[in-house]
Amino acid sequence: MAGCPQRSGRLLAIVSVAVSLAVLVGLGGLLISQQPTRQKTNTIAASPPVVLFCAASNRSVMDAILEDYRRETGRDVVVQYGPSQTLLASLSIGGTADLFLPADDSYLAMAREQSLIDAPFPLAEMRAVIAVPRGNPLSIATLDDLTVDTTRLAVANPDAAAIGMVTKRLLEESGDWERVEAAVDVFTTTVNEVANAVKLGAADAGIVYDAVLHDYPDLEGIPIEPLTTIRSQVGLAVASDTRQPQAASHLARYIAASDRGLMHYLDHGFTPLSGDTWADSPELTLYAGSMLRPAIEETVIAFEEREGVTVTRIYNGCGILVAQMTAGRVPDAYFACDVEFMNQVADRFPDAEEISQNELVILVAKGNPAGITGLADLSQPGLRVGIGHEKQCAMGWLTQRTLTESGVQERVMENVVVQTPTGDMLVNQMRSGSLDAAVVYLSNAVGAGDVLDAVRIKDLPCSIASQPYGVSASSPHRRLAERLGEAFRTQISREIFEAEGFRWMEFPEPLTPPE
Repeated sequence: MAGCPQRSGRLLAIVSVAVSLAVLVGLGGLLISQQPTRQKTNTIAASPPVVLFCAASNRSVMDAILEDYRRETGRDVVVQYGPSQTLLASLSIGGTADLFLPADDSYLAMAREQSLIDAPFPLAEMRAVIAVPRGNPLSIATLDDLTVDTTRLAVANPDAAAIGMVTKRLLEESGDWERVEAAVDVFTTTVNEVANAVKLGAADAGIVYDAVLHDYPDLEGIPIEPLTTIRSQVGLAVASDTRQPQAASHLARYIAASDRGLMHYLDHGFTPLSGDTWADSPELTLYAGSMLRPAIEETVIAFEEREGVTVTRIYNGCGILVAQMTAGRVPDAYFACDVEFMNQVADRFPDAEEISQNELVILVAKGNPAGITGLADLSQPGLRVGIGHEKQCAMGWLTQRTLTESGVQERVMENVVVQTPTGDMLVNQMRSGSLDAAVVYLSNAVGAGDVLDAVRIKDLPCSIASQPYGVSASSPHRRLAERLGEAFRTQISREIFEAEGFRWMEFPEPLTPPE
């Protein structure tokens, strides 16, 4: 049998065993194209002040941001400034912080590994420089100039401050750390203390972030090799155990907004990253293939509640959704049923990534009275077959592709009596007895194992669809949509996908129908 042509995305081979699989299939119901807006409980008004753990290197810019935030929103914030490592240790104790903002995203990575935070909000970058008195009286220009006996050097403790940690890591790689460490006259707890030591004359030079010097007009920053390669990305995240996620997310969005917090980051010498346009209660529009609804709806609801936002969901056949986007209606995010229907709008969603997979199966009446074992059997005389509409949904397109590659397309199409935009419609017709067989996704079959069986399609990788999620490049709430995508990748979301008959992309073992 000829193999399938190359397709976008990763396609996994189906186990080559002919077996009738009893699956659970539910009542499909008619397609609801748009999910009504839910009335969410707003808990912000009654919340106590949000507690922010913030790296000392960000103190000046954060004070300015919070002054605006309090004035604009009337909400209070309690800030604890300190070394990043100390803040991370305090965060791990739990119960005190709502937000965590270290000086380097490596601390965010460590916090995520410990399940201490949710998806981060990227903010800005800082670069390492040598702080010296303005005019550089000792003419410091190289690493060697820092290690001579005549230069008093200040460095932040690598076990406490981000700048110390990343400096040590870089200089260990270059083989210079031992001699630099031996030359240090002053070890401090924070990067601000390094700058203060140089300002007060306790040190001649110190390794700091460039943004810190915004508050030290008597100092200047000297870039030297190899420290010029140090780039610390600043971001913040909501603590996983916060008791006020909506209030914490509200503040986080304000800090990370391109027209609010990030403007202050620019003014304070940071290099800001891209951010969302500020909205007190942002709204996202999500287009999703109808077969994804049972797998993602619960996650979207939880996301809305935690972030205090609204996600308008429009579920439909992907062919119909693509037609709407081609006509100019581009959502903030798009979750496609197959990579083919993401490829058709790839220019609008340039960084789409596959999250799950779903496979085509042949639905038959319980006990398989027609003895169907594969696609070729769908051409039996008098058999009433239903399939997806080729131009309206990914399932229909994939079905035609699979029939063609198996060499039975013309014969089977003679028995096709109905083509629908969703698999649920075909399941309903199977349950009513108006069809003898239907080609649908395995996920469509969850819920009616009492009356239907499923026959797996053998040896055809083309019968597997991969579901990519993409964020619109033009969305004013791109970061928010990215965090929604992160929510779809969590372990909780994975369990829902697998319970609905999907295969998780990270684990490509053969799919077992859910019980």
